[in-house]
Amino acid sequence: MTSLRSLTSFSIFLGYVLADCECGYSMRTNPGDMEYVFTDLLESDFVHLDLTDGPPDYGKYGWAPQEFDMSSNVARGPYGEAFSPQNVISNNIADAQTFEGSGVKGGDAGLNLVVKSEIDNGMVNSADISTTILQYYHGTYRAGIKVTDIPGTCSAFFWYMNDTQEIDMEFLSSQFNRSNNTFPVNLVLQSKESKDAGFDATKTDGFRKVNLPFDPTTEFHEYRIDFLSDRVLFYADSELLAEMNGTGVPSTPGNLQLSHWSNGNDGWSQGPPKEDATTTVSYVKAYFNSSLESRQQDYRNRCINPSAPTAVCAIPDNNATFFFSNMANMTPNQTSYHENGGAQTRQWSLPLFAAALGICAWLVGL
Repeated sequence: MTSLRSLTSFSIFLGYVLADCECGYSMRTNPGDMEYVFTDLLESDFVHLDLTDGPPDYGKYGWAPQEFDMSSNVARGPYGEAFSPQNVISNNIADAQTFEGSGVKGGDAGLNLVVKSEIDNGMVNSADISTTILQYYHGTYRAGIKVTDIPGTCSAFFWYMNDTQEIDMEFLSSQFNRSNNTFPVNLVLQSKESKDAGFDATKTDGFRKVNLPFDPTTEFHEYRIDFLSDRVLFYADSELLAEMNGTGVPSTPGNLQLSHWSNGNDGWSQGPPKEDATTTVSYVKAYFNSSLESRQQDYRNRCINPSAPTAVCAIPDNNATFFFSNMANMTPNQTSYHENGGAQTRQWSLPLFAAALGICAWLVGL
């Protein structure tokens, strides 16, 4: 009788989840399309997350400002590019419940990516920040961005493995024209074909230039890349801009990057800017399948019943203030970086989660 009660209790227990979202995060590319479920997340609330003012700690929050130079020959412009951590600047809001307005340093709150107007030894001082692990495979990648209105720079949100495995959303500020409401975004798949064309993706099927229905320099907007096994889709504020498929779709995991640069190339960034130019990022939200075996094993361990209520969480579209990492019953062992009052959001600890699973095993053994 005791064993029967235990098994009954265990079957009821399995009908629920130990924590929300333990079996992943779901989205649809369009209403009525099939559902895609991704196992992992990275959420970075740059309005409140200080990446640059504390003691140096490479990759502490999953991101690292980059420091490297590109010669004019490599950059393919009359000037080289000098990427410096000093041009990546956190400008936070102290109130954890406030998500828009001025930061403590003045100007828009978020992560500022600055391109300097001065030329230093033939280089334009630029900014780049990237995730520190090459684990981001198929997934949906989203960023809140307010693009500079200073002509002569390229602001980019992109997924990257190498120069032939790359997905870009690039904003060329010299292309913006308020007089006729022209605000294009360049959507790019860098591929073997683009390499063969001298890294000119405009000569391949992996390029679209799409005019945005808004001015990207006056407010923050959400830009999104859905990287699927057979295609890549690009969005702005949840509206589909373009879909690409074919051999240009990457076949490996990579990382995420945000950059702001100029090299004077008349055919692309133009510039350099006549004054310092700032593009600001308010957040990045990544829901993806990790290529790491350790992460895949973590998922198998925690996803007990995919059909249970709240086991899979639907990803909200274009919601700048929603973070799964703020949920009280968030699934454990996820890569979420959201500071709230100077501390990371509390989650289930792995020992507690393991203890709960141990109880289940004990019940079965009775």
